[in-house]
Amino acid sequence: MKDPRIETLAKNLINYSVQLQKGEKVLIENFGLQRELVTALVKEAYAAGGFPFVLLKDHQVDRSLLLGAQEEQFNMMADFEANVMSQMDAYIGLRSGDNINEHSDVPDEKMKIHGSTIGKKVHREIRVPKTKWVVLRYPTSSMAQLAKMSTEGFENFYFNVCNLDYGKMDKAMDNLVELMNKTDKVKITGPGTDLTFSIKDIPAIKCSGQMNIPDGEVYTAPVRDSVNGVITYNTPSPYNGFTFENVKLSFKDGKIVEAVANDTERINKIFDTDEGARYIGEFAIGVNPYILHPMQDILFDEKIDGSFHFTPGQCYDEANNGNKSNIHWDMVNIQRPDYGGGEIYFDDCLIRKDGRFVIPELEALNPENLK
Repeated sequence: MKDPRIETLAKNLINYSVQLQKGEKVLIENFGLQRELVTALVKEAYAAGGFPFVLLKDHQVDRSLLLGAQEEQFNMMADFEANVMSQMDAYIGLRSGDNINEHSDVPDEKMKIHGSTIGKKVHREIRVPKTKWVVLRYPTSSMAQLAKMSTEGFENFYFNVCNLDYGKMDKAMDNLVELMNKTDKVKITGPGTDLTFSIKDIPAIKCSGQMNIPDGEVYTAPVRDSVNGVITYNTPSPYNGFTFENVKLSFKDGKIVEAVANDTERINKIFDTDEGARYIGEFAIGVNPYILHPMQDILFDEKIDGSFHFTPGQCYDEANNGNKSNIHWDMVNIQRPDYGGGEIYFDDCLIRKDGRFVIPELEALNPENLK
């Protein structure tokens, strides 16, 4: 029996997230083989009058390619995929897999080849700025294990999160966007965290289901050299197949001058990727009411209710602080009381305490008002 929630998700992705119009071309790229959703997306694309194209990939095959990666070969692959992407009006990236650590034994220099070729030429230069795009995960038993849930329980959680009324969330975010656009100084405090920076004149962007599913954040970027203080992240943070924990970063004039973690040597190698890797490219506030705990999947974790993320590396063009890097690492801190609490101040005014917005104009973003 077909799960009607899959059809609802497909309708939302085609008609709300990428707003596919008659005659438009959409690339559906699936890492892992999820026939039901891919098939439903193809049908919905045709129903909207569009032209669907499908690209199927596999994480284990991808690992084999990466282990032998040569820059010349990956440049050719990037040219091939860039040619396809440049002809698309929309893109839906569906990610699924049985092992989040599939790339854990791929050497860093091989991963850098992928980032500087396919990652740059296909996604950063074409897909992100030139298409209507959305990226999502699909529930698997592996994801259920990471979330410490049964398979059925996780599926129910997944569809609650992904079939949320994102139109309602979109309207509720307007006041936060307006406030952030008027703010200069941000101060964040909490256990192991005392951080200040400016977001003056850098646009705030709401994310309400048009680019990621699940969604639920408003992001901007700090003025590049304005970050000072220390932050301690209280959620596990996977990167290139390794899960970092107890990450603590110290900043001076925007730069990460000290980084410690459960593998301090490894994390510093990542931050030495290039100059921009030691500067911050994004600051975002998470508000999804159904996502409460980390599951080592950043598309979910960065949207956790009562969280924020503070991202070393590449900034987004829409909130451009001038920082360029081959990395973009969303690292999450949860400020609800069960994670130790914390405060966010805008221009010395407390706007969120222990994960809840405390000024009237932002109360629509508290979880009971978004469900």
